[in-house]
Amino acid sequence: MDGSGPAPAWGPVRAPGSAAAWLAFPSGVFSVDTAGRTVRYRACDGDTGRIADPRMRVAGGTASGLVTAAGRTYTYRVPLVGRTRGFVEVVRPRQQPHRLVGEVVTDPQPPTDPAAGRRLSPLTGQLARVVAAATDNRAGVTVRDLSGRYGNQQIAVNGTFRPKAASVIKLWILVELLRRVDCGQLSLDRGVRVTRADVVGGAGKLKSEPIPQVVTTHRLAEYMIEYSDNTAANVLIDQLGGFAPVNALIDSMNQRDTVLAHKLFDGGADPGKENYTSPDDIISLLGAVWDARILIESSRDLMIGFMRNQTRNSKIPAALPPGTPLAHKTGDDTDASHDVGYCLTPGAETAVAFLTTGPFRSGSETVRQLARTVSDHVTPGCGSG
Repeated sequence: MDGSGPAPAWGPVRAPGSAAAWLAFPSGVFSVDTAGRTVRYRACDGDTGRIADPRMRVAGGTASGLVTAAGRTYTYRVPLVGRTRGFVEVVRPRQQPHRLVGEVVTDPQPPTDPAAGRRLSPLTGQLARVVAAATDNRAGVTVRDLSGRYGNQQIAVNGTFRPKAASVIKLWILVELLRRVDCGQLSLDRGVRVTRADVVGGAGKLKSEPIPQVVTTHRLAEYMIEYSDNTAANVLIDQLGGFAPVNALIDSMNQRDTVLAHKLFDGGADPGKENYTSPDDIISLLGAVWDARILIESSRDLMIGFMRNQTRNSKIPAALPPGTPLAHKTGDDTDASHDVGYCLTPGAETAVAFLTTGPFRSGSETVRQLARTVSDHVTPGCGSG
């Protein structure tokens, strides 16, 4: 298994906000949470952290305000409905204001064509029946059309279901790594010395190679996804500076159900801390990556390429017709079985997240049934119908 030691299979859910949105612009994001009256600017040139704006004005479906942090002033107007345009203006001492305009991202994004989106709605009931029939496992599923064929509609059954993330958390580690590459702050060619002290159990390929050795950051990222390599994931966490940067990424995208609290297969971790996620948060991440809202296109393509070469293929791939193009990431533990990613039938692309808790074997079968259900509705192979 590629998970961690004993811990509760179900985590407490954070209090929901009344409206949360983030503005995606070329070098970063500006996040707004109207429930807590907080904002966060996170881009290549800095991160304000989550800061309070008690004077935030929320009216007409838009949040607006002005905050100052570290000598910079941020004036913003962010609509609270996805796919609309907003702006943040950054004023630095003795410099001209810099206006950043971008598209607003919400969870879920509204459909681009509501009429087309309604054609995906019957799938919700079909998935709900599979979830209800899985009496030995709790399950949650979220699906988003990426092709436009169903109006980019998103549906879910138990979308805020919050099990242990297992190795699905590696997707956020990879996105934060590639975001640093996009910012010119890190090179994939950089060599990192991996020692025997870094090696952990569970899934992976590095542990069977000569150690110590110098491994490029690119190969660490590749192994982390393609082989679900726990050692590579933990080394990358260290290279990023610990848990905080990954959790900052999660916070900046207003993903309330996800947290990175310990390393992979870390027997010394505090048993009271666990990595969690939800189907909705996973689709939020996958959708933003797909739309190049959090990574540039070349980094997005690299990430999807790693996911296409996934070597753990007993769940979604085993449920679909041979040759169905997929890019996915599994998460395995004794009491959790997940598979998430992209079905890539040309012109019919779909993002899916299938999460389960309970016995691993029956959970994996539930994932396969969910995948087949999606495929049967949007054939061929998770995409068109």
